[in-house]
Amino acid sequence: MRRMSAFILRVFFRGVSVAGLEHVPRDTPVIFAPNHQNALVDPLFLLAFAPRRVAFLAKEPLFRIPVLGWLVRAAGAIPVYRRQDNADMTRNREMFSRVQALLARGGAIALFPEGLSHSDAHLHPFKTGAARIALGATAVAPPERPVRIIPAGLYYTASATFRSSALVYFGAPLTVPRVTLDAQGEPPATDVRQLTTRLTAALADVTLQAEQHDALALITRAERIFSSGDETGRHQPLVSHFELRRRFLAGYVALRERAPARLARAEAMIARHEARLVAAGLSPENVAPGRVDQAQLVRSALRTVAVLLVMLPLALAGIVIHFPAYRVVGPIATGIARGRDVIATNKIAVAAFAFPLTWMVVAVLVGERWGALWGGLACVAAPCTGWIALRFLERLDRVIGGSRAMALLLARPMAFRRLLAERRRIREEILALANAQDQMPAAASGAAEAQPLTGI
Repeated sequence: MRRMSAFILRVFFRGVSVAGLEHVPRDTPVIFAPNHQNALVDPLFLLAFAPRRVAFLAKEPLFRIPVLGWLVRAAGAIPVYRRQDNADMTRNREMFSRVQALLARGGAIALFPEGLSHSDAHLHPFKTGAARIALGATAVAPPERPVRIIPAGLYYTASATFRSSALVYFGAPLTVPRVTLDAQGEPPATDVRQLTTRLTAALADVTLQAEQHDALALITRAERIFSSGDETGRHQPLVSHFELRRRFLAGYVALRERAPARLARAEAMIARHEARLVAAGLSPENVAPGRVDQAQLVRSALRTVAVLLVMLPLALAGIVIHFPAYRVVGPIATGIARGRDVIATNKIAVAAFAFPLTWMVVAVLVGERWGALWGGLACVAAPCTGWIALRFLERLDRVIGGSRAMALLLARPMAFRRLLAERRRIREEILALANAQDQMPAAASGAAEAQPLTGI
């Protein structure tokens, strides 16, 4: 299941990054506490990329769903009984016992402290379950095997979009104090509240959140333009872009109160620049900074064209075979979704049915025409052609974007230089805003604890 989860995620997301693995102890009890904004995709990331075998705490109704119930049991999940599910809450004593026994053996569990999946741009108030479990397990654990809580930030560039990017960010572990349990085996309420507060702050440090989605959208747009103006920045790992967006967001929060007019002007500059890019059919990444080495560009273009020509026959076959299923997955997944946070889960579930069905249909048709042997080979080859088609189309998209940028440079050099100049002014304004934020009094800056952007 770990390998299958990793395979599914690397197909759905073009880029998957993992950071902070050095924070995860390998031989002591661990409680992973991730944020929860992408339904069943979130636990798949922990299952696939945590450097420990993880047992999940999952709401009990999942265990009664056909197929899904078998999967969560196979993943070693432990049922949690919730009041909103009209469950027998007394059965949670069994859950606590199983969790404490697993942690006492040096194992690892994962639970979502928010208690539910959502599509909001910020963390929801935490439940106390994570703190209660951690304090209870520490109270009965040997002193030489203390329990650690690892905040795990899950960050998606576009959580519901196929071939977007995702980051798993493990934060520094929280030490759990040793307390005395009461007669019912419960830790003191004061210690539970304090540990929950610490966990909330620790998870906030490895997540990107804002009061509204509009703020996150603006930060994302600004960071894309800012990074595209730096040739080295565009090739940095996703965690670097994540940290940059966190700093942008911290500055946005501070400057929205102290310099709203200047912030509005910067947003207007970004909007104008994006409008010109759209009119030219370009993205920020297509407009390369600095001078263009024409000889190097020609060599790169020739290599890319050669690769595309080699891929073309199989890519065309893959497009023809998979296009019908591809076209139905999105509308079905969106149509049955009860919230934005479940769209990616629905897409994966629908695709897991639609594409294997497509491969079986292809195998049957080929088998009826040329025999069972060729039908079996077709069943194996069909998924391979789909993967080749996907990579072909992504390469082709980059080539088209680069070609449009080069055509604009050759046909309308003034327009191209205007785009470069606009981006340079936007970068300068962002740096100036960052410096203005750094000069604010600490009390006025509030949550804006970002590092200065000077030198990026």
